[in-house]
Amino acid sequence: MAKIKFTKTELKKQQDALKQFRRFLPTLQLKKQQLQMEVRKSADMLEANLVAQRELVERMAGFLELFGDSGAVAFAEERVKVRAVRKGVENIAGIPIPTFESVEFEPATWDLFATDWYIDDAIRALKDAVSLKEAHKVLEIQHRLLTTELRTTSQRVNLFEKVKIPECRENIRRIRIMLGDLETSAVARSKIAKRKTADAAS
Repeated sequence: MAKIKFTKTELKKQQDALKQFRRFLPTLQLKKQQLQMEVRKSADMLEANLVAQRELVERMAGFLELFGDSGAVAFAEERVKVRAVRKGVENIAGIPIPTFESVEFEPATWDLFATDWYIDDAIRALKDAVSLKEAHKVLEIQHRLLTTELRTTSQRVNLFEKVKIPECRENIRRIRIMLGDLETSAVARSKIAKRKTADAAS
């Protein structure tokens, strides 16, 4: 516990600090609750993305059987080139969080008459797979940022609830006792001085 002065100025300082901590605490608690919700939502979104990736892999397994030779796989992969990953920013509980918007692919053309019928579906599935992977990367960043912010906010809430507020209360109690004792002592000294003065006069 920090050293305190047993003065009226220190008492006012401790009372002001206590008032400030009590005013900020509900805001921090609200932020903590909001972040807890967002972290849960973020974890659910990550899980949903992984489920979608697994389902897509199962769906693509059928295409791989149709491809047969690696030349057809290479043909499809050559036509799925990422030009840009579009991201946005969302403000969640006062912190900027990146959001996934879409993947922009390089334009690709092929002769519909010279390729097998399933190539279109295979290329679409490959694009979906790339989009899901890119979305997963952004979701992981979101989750990490939200988890870090939740940890920091929880530490602040604990600091206010378990350290700062009890410390201020205890300091105020000690200062009041000391000031009360000093006042009682001053009154007693004053009475003794009056009595001595009265005795000397008589």
